[in-house]
Amino acid sequence: MKQRIYIDTSVFGGYFDEEFAEHTIPLFDRFKNGEFILLFSTVTQDELENAPEKVKELVKSLKADATEFIDTMDEAVDLATEYITEKVVGQTSYADCLHIALATINRADFLVSWNFKHIVNVQRIRGYNSINIKKGYRQIEIRSPREFKKYEDD
Repeated sequence: MKQRIYIDTSVFGGYFDEEFAEHTIPLFDRFKNGEFILLFSTVTQDELENAPEKVKELVKSLKADATEFIDTMDEAVDLATEYITEKVVGQTSYADCLHIALATINRADFLVSWNFKHIVNVQRIRGYNSINIKKGYRQIEIRSPREFKKYEDD
């Protein structure tokens, strides 16, 4: 079974960013080759509304059979709110919390982000996962695209 990977908006932008492209482009190549299923949410869609045209074209280039679209539901809103109530992050990080809640509830194998301040951060990950466990969800694996580099066998 293919792994399901939820990516947040920063990963789409990272495709065209000089600092992040080296690791982001190969990840998208793996999506395009059908190695993973990309989870894409209404939160990401809303955040990409004002993105540059080249980012929107990247989204359109993804094959429908390699993606899974996730709508925001009350359960995700409640979980995201809990992350903030428990002070994992502040109120201004609500959209980040929604990404994590949607990935958690929809049982993504990984959430991938370039947001090191609010998402890919050991302290934050522990906070999100402690709440996930307390609420009866499984822990979510949170990584950066760098960790999906494919190494050739020696």
